[in-house]
Amino acid sequence: MNDIIKHSVRFLLLTIIQSFVLNQLEIGLGIQLLIYPLFVFLLPFELGVIPMLVLSFTMGIIIDSISNTYGLHASSLTLFAYLRPVIFKTFSPREGYDVLKEPNIFEMGNRWFIYTFGILLFIHHFWFFLLEMFRIDAIFFILQKTLLSFPISFAFCILIQMLIVNKPKSR
Repeated sequence: MNDIIKHSVRFLLLTIIQSFVLNQLEIGLGIQLLIYPLFVFLLPFELGVIPMLVLSFTMGIIIDSISNTYGLHASSLTLFAYLRPVIFKTFSPREGYDVLKEPNIFEMGNRWFIYTFGILLFIHHFWFFLLEMFRIDAIFFILQKTLLSFPISFAFCILIQMLIVNKPKSR
């Protein structure tokens, strides 16, 4: 499948699922499933920072406009995209990133995925809930929401990768 079509389908699917299904769920304890950062994470390594920031802001603002959240998703996803190259550089393999590879759990391995996506998703969740509350005296509630939402969102993102990402063929 053509890469542009593949990423466009991912963009649409994750935006629709997040906006119309997951944002409507009431789980309790402030838990909120946020899986849309997976789209930005799965973008190719060679994609420049500016196009990635534009894509992430666009996706976030679409979800915000549907969910009536006034920039929470756009800000959080743009921060995710901005920090992505820094985290990737920090955890880069010795031989560097192969341009043919895509940053997913199958191509890069479990450990690399857990570190990179875990850090980025945690920062995304923390920023999202910090902006949502916008009160420093509610820091413990913000941390509670982050620590409860993060593992569930992370698990769902792994499950989604199992469903939508093609496993590499044996070499």
